[in-house]
Amino acid sequence: MAYRSTERVKARLSASRERIIAAALEIMAGQGYAGCSVAAVAGRAGMATGSVYRHFPTKADLFAEVFRTASQREVDAVARAAALQATVAKQVSAVIETFSGRALQSPRLAYALLAEPVDPAVDAERLVFRRAYAELIAGYVAAGVASGELPPQDPDVTATALVGALAEAMVGPLAAGVAGPSTIPSLITFIHRALGVSP
Repeated sequence: MAYRSTERVKARLSASRERIIAAALEIMAGQGYAGCSVAAVAGRAGMATGSVYRHFPTKADLFAEVFRTASQREVDAVARAAALQATVAKQVSAVIETFSGRALQSPRLAYALLAEPVDPAVDAERLVFRRAYAELIAGYVAAGVASGELPPQDPDVTATALVGALAEAMVGPLAAGVAGPSTIPSLITFIHRALGVSP
């Protein structure tokens, strides 16, 4: 009997935690980090502020988890899209199109994830996910060099540079609210030239 009770408690706590994260993501998508207070998250989740703090002892803990959740979704979406392609040029195009397309669908959230000033704990998570994007791209670049599709180059350096270029190209337009579909073809052309491949 105690076992079933413990499992129910764990399930309830997990559901509450997920509700908090979902509420924070909804607010962040509309208002960014600046408009996303613990009280606002609690209200959106339909619970008391103290309940949020039981799951996340500090605001930084909450938003680091929100950032991990949102960023992992983006990395997974990019990886799925690129995995469907057969050449490095098409894989890199899929990375850019998916990353940029999803950013344009939710520009406020994308700006929050990429560049909005945040707590240092959240900023540390931002670096973790930049590395995740770089590792994904580095794998494609390494395979392209090995197959002869790409000229010789250091996959890690190339991937890091491409992630930086992609983020930087999106930050300004997202912050100004002027990013549009025309941004994507320009990014694809630039990055293909940097890699040394034809689109």
